[in-house]
Amino acid sequence: MVSNNVNKKQFSVIFVKFAVCFLLMGLAYRLFFSSFVQFSPVEVSDTGFVPEKTLLPPESGNLTVNAMDQSSRNGKCDLYRGEWVPDPTGPFYTNHTCYSIEAHQNCMRNGRPDTAYLYWRWKPRDCELPKFNPKRFLDMTRHKSLAFIGDSIMRNHVQSLLCILSQEEEGEEVYHDKQYKSRRWYFPTHDLTLSVVWSPFLVKATIFEDDNGVSTDTIQLHLDKLDDVWTRQFDNFDYVVIAGGKWYLKTAVYYENNKIVGCHNCHGKNITEVGFEYAYRKALNSTLKHITRSKHKASTFFRTTTPDHFENGEWNNGGYCNRTGPFKEGEIDIRDIDEVMHKIELDEFERALRISPEVGLTVKLFDTTFLSLLRPDGHPGVYRQFQPFAGGNRHTKVQNDCLHWCLPGPIDSWNDLMMETLVSS
Repeated sequence: MVSNNVNKKQFSVIFVKFAVCFLLMGLAYRLFFSSFVQFSPVEVSDTGFVPEKTLLPPESGNLTVNAMDQSSRNGKCDLYRGEWVPDPTGPFYTNHTCYSIEAHQNCMRNGRPDTAYLYWRWKPRDCELPKFNPKRFLDMTRHKSLAFIGDSIMRNHVQSLLCILSQEEEGEEVYHDKQYKSRRWYFPTHDLTLSVVWSPFLVKATIFEDDNGVSTDTIQLHLDKLDDVWTRQFDNFDYVVIAGGKWYLKTAVYYENNKIVGCHNCHGKNITEVGFEYAYRKALNSTLKHITRSKHKASTFFRTTTPDHFENGEWNNGGYCNRTGPFKEGEIDIRDIDEVMHKIELDEFERALRISPEVGLTVKLFDTTFLSLLRPDGHPGVYRQFQPFAGGNRHTKVQNDCLHWCLPGPIDSWNDLMMETLVSS
């Protein structure tokens, strides 16, 4: 009897041990399998048309997509906060492979000796930013009209886009104004029209200035009247990139209802100084109201101000920019004037944003201010003109351009951001 009880107890112990072992093995297997399913990458093959949620660089074969890559499309990533990281692949084009670079931005041709500024790309803090895909962009904008409205920075951006797109299809110029400031190109294979509309103030302006920035009289701005150069064309555009900018820092007299209401920097005139802030806010408010209230619902990118990098002076009194690498965050502070302009832009964008859902309009903030601030190395500087030190005299006084961007250069990344915004929307 005792022997039978012992055997039963031994059997029970063995059975319990076996059962516990079996349960532990099952639990371990389940944990391993669920972990594998959750964290293993998904392979997306680059065959045929790329799906909407995966954007492949032109040179890619396979793309590993994870949660971080997709975060810019589900609202968790701020594309405009990050850093410039080394990019050994370099730009899409050179001055030999692109036909549309204007002389003042053609730093390679003009003799700039360093090339390190070409090998950086913008990396958002919490996600990946795919490189611009010219073929995909042209397919997305087929049968559409895209316009860039603003000043010479906007023209600079258009030149960059034309250079990148030309690696897939060259646009044919079909229009230009007398001064070649407003221009239009057509891409016949994709039925895409690309325009740059010269309107540096966005409001009605009388300007007494030549191409070298020399004025013969004070600028006159009508803050309550938008510039019809762009408003009369607005209904023709499917996509619009629009911005104000540095022209508001120029000396000007301001009008409303055809009466003088103040001025900026108009010393010696018996006019109340109200400052550029007053005019800039008025102009942006009127511009965004016109866009949001228009019956024509164009997808609109509102671009923020572009900081310049003049050191030890301004453009007209010896300022220069000779740095050869980008800043890290915290190594440079935005200038007071740029900070004021940026705040006005954000305020007026927020106003427009509150209206746009009610009227069925898409308005996107294209906030390139911070990422541009970190690139003092990307400007033409003295190489805005051809071989500025020809003859070996390094002490020759040459005007610097520390506002516009070399092509190729940092402004090419603006197209990466623009395309990512289009894809995510």
